[in-house]
Amino acid sequence: MTKKLALLTVILLATAGVARAEGPDLIEVRQAGQDLVLGTFTGIRAVVDAKGDLKKLETPAKALARWAEVYPSLFPKGTETGHNTKALPEVWSDSAGFQKAAATFSEAALKLADVAKTGDAEAVAAQVKAVGDACGACHRTYRAK
Repeated sequence: MTKKLALLTVILLATAGVARAEGPDLIEVRQAGQDLVLGTFTGIRAVVDAKGDLKKLETPAKALARWAEVYPSLFPKGTETGHNTKALPEVWSDSAGFQKAAATFSEAALKLADVAKTGDAEAVAAQVKAVGDACGACHRTYRAK
């Protein structure tokens, strides 16, 4: 799952760079990345629901954390509009809060990676909920519905 995420990101960045000589379209990059986050998180939840091998969730959880660490850098001034972005003005007016929300998500995902290594189903399920809550908290404040 993580290898596919990395490969798709590389392909996306490479083709975006070809299409726009000045660099990748950051709105497209962040939207594609968020689609990959959704797919990764859905896969994690599916493994938990199916009572699968929880130890295999360490890598995708780490991938979510890495994405959250770079995600705020994809919102420079000038990317407030276009491509049907759902980013609210608060992303830019409350940059510190936005960065903190991304860090909270990253920390929750890293904790999920650690808990997954134990194979403890109850602890993993609780941390999956915490990751989802961190994701939702950011969306409520910084993303239009």
